[in-house]
Amino acid sequence: MATKFHVKRGDEVVVLAGSQKGKSGKILEVLAVKSRARVEGVGMIKRHLKKSQEHPNGTIAEREGSIHVSNLQLKSRFEASKKRPKPAAKA
Repeated sequence: MATKFHVKRGDEVVVLAGSQKGKSGKILEVLAVKSRARVEGVGMIKRHLKKSQEHPNGTIAEREGSIHVSNLQLKSRFEASKKRPKPAAKA
């Protein structure tokens, strides 16, 4: 049976815990087996690539790492919650 999560691909989410706390982005993919998700621009990791025809000198590519789904919340729900104080009106 497939695991069901509170977030899916394409959703706008906010990271609630960990080193990326407070960052937001769109879900690129959900890794159901590990209960993790890749979020656009969040949790970037560096991957060292060997020399090849595309990269004659080799390169260091950055891509999104995965974040556990329990640390994610829908952006609309996050903004509606009382966790975040309302911005004060400037006079």
